[in-house]
Amino acid sequence: MSDNHPRPAVPRVRRELPVTDHVPRPYDGPPRAKVLALRKQYLTPGLLTYYREPLLLVEGHMQYLWDETGTRYLDGFAGIVSVSVGHCHPEIVRRVQQQIGMLQHTTTIYLHPNIGEFGRRMAEHMPADSGLSVSYFTNSGSEANEIAVLSAREFTGNVDVISLRNGYHGGTQGAMALTAVGTWKFKTSPAANIKHATPGYCYRCPYGLTYPSCDVRCAKDVEPLIRYETSGAVAAFIGEPIQGVGGVVTPPPEYFRIVYEIVRQHGGLCIADEVQTGFGRTGTAFWGFENWGVKPDLVTMAKGIGNGAPLGACVTTPEIAAMMARRVHFNTFGGNPVSVTQGLATLDIIDRDGIQQNAYAVGTHLKQRLMELAERQPLIGEVRGMGLMLGVELVRDRVTKEPANTATADVLELAKERGLLIGKGGLLGNTLRIKPPMCITKDDADFLVETLDEVLTLVTRRNQGTP
Repeated sequence: MSDNHPRPAVPRVRRELPVTDHVPRPYDGPPRAKVLALRKQYLTPGLLTYYREPLLLVEGHMQYLWDETGTRYLDGFAGIVSVSVGHCHPEIVRRVQQQIGMLQHTTTIYLHPNIGEFGRRMAEHMPADSGLSVSYFTNSGSEANEIAVLSAREFTGNVDVISLRNGYHGGTQGAMALTAVGTWKFKTSPAANIKHATPGYCYRCPYGLTYPSCDVRCAKDVEPLIRYETSGAVAAFIGEPIQGVGGVVTPPPEYFRIVYEIVRQHGGLCIADEVQTGFGRTGTAFWGFENWGVKPDLVTMAKGIGNGAPLGACVTTPEIAAMMARRVHFNTFGGNPVSVTQGLATLDIIDRDGIQQNAYAVGTHLKQRLMELAERQPLIGEVRGMGLMLGVELVRDRVTKEPANTATADVLELAKERGLLIGKGGLLGNTLRIKPPMCITKDDADFLVETLDEVLTLVTRRNQGTP
């Protein structure tokens, strides 16, 4: 949308954010205009920004962020789900500072106690009977997914990989090939031996069917896809338990059980991309795949694993992991002492402070309030998700489901002006993505809903021409 798009000329009510005792330090850095000018001149134009006037953030504490003027915001997006236990959590800051003062870097060709300990802790957090006990640490989810696909191809001897339309698996060329959304993928990204299956997107079923009378056709269509579009044997299937960038698409409960069974019948392994759903974010389980009663062969993760550190991992079985020893392969910075220290500290806090339980309690409260909001806000087509991974799809008409993408952009702008930062996504760019740090409170959730209520009312009035 154009920067000169007229904003609704409607008086606003400034709702007060919940009280915090954190006092931000005075900002003495360069002015916002200079920061923006430097970015435009010296950084790649491929770096997108939110908002018509990009936001300059200079400090964070737990679920809150501050800009250069000292204005506070509730972070409803967690740095795209990267911040799990809170910005600059005091314990994480202390432990990372201590590690930086001792040793900042050593590659995995040397020994260091942190990486092995983190591997042990990751194994302990996998389902007891899963066999998932060996970790390969990386710098990002993109790298973790590359490792998972490489391992699956080496282990099975097959090359074809199935991913889901509307999914997202990273920004490297190989990971982009797994992505079936055009705007997230360059034309030159290699797509050979990658096939895209139908996700469990019930709200926009491509077959025009209704669950459960549909007999979960979207999942069962993986069978003919393999039979007619591959050699008949596959290396792997990769899917997010709940699609993140794709708009918090939450499948029918039996969807992944059906897909996993079909893929395994054709010689393939199953990869769960937990970059956004992992570490208790769904509330009901530590890993998103556990909600669907399946056991993947490989699990990839990043973002919340290190509370914002450049850290990712691929966890698999010893048998599959052994394939990586067939060639020389290592990651210079994967598992470095500082990032792993931040990962260990994050995991300790998640376990000790009941972060998953908070995601369930606050997430349940927040989703219920959003569903109540949908009853009186005609722009809301569907509320979906689990725990603190929620999506609100906006439509111009609930019958035709015409996407309200312009309204979605307006909602983000108006919410920011009221101290709330959220995301947007989905295939049609019309889904509000609500994924805050998992330390938020019910008071924060209430502020979020009340702000959206006000903003949606303003946008609806503007669209109707009502003052």
